[in-house]
Amino acid sequence: MYTKNELMFPQYVIPHLREARGLSWQRLIDRVLALPETHEEVLAFMLTMIRLNGCLPCETDSYRAMRGCAMCSLQTLRRYKGGDDDLLATYAEALDDVRRYLGKPQPVYAVLRPSLAQTV
Repeated sequence: MYTKNELMFPQYVIPHLREARGLSWQRLIDRVLALPETHEEVLAFMLTMIRLNGCLPCETDSYRAMRGCAMCSLQTLRRYKGGDDDLLATYAEALDDVRRYLGKPQPVYAVLRPSLAQTV
């Protein structure tokens, strides 16, 4: 009856989200998938999805949880009113939060726009 449930957004769902948005989103997914699971950018992506999906108040017997994390995340991305640039900005904020938590703040434009980092 129940699908495999997680407490928060799991890393193994990331590949299922690749086709949910446009080209810039797909590039972000490809980049994150090429990194180890504990890399700060993967953690930031997971934090982004936790925030977007509302994972913290999710109950294991809720309709969302019964459908599983992949279906919940796909539905969230399809219903998201902003564009891919807004999603990337949300990801950049999460990356900044992760880096601050880890004690190594860096400008987010270095990750999202590497060409800008070289000129600064």
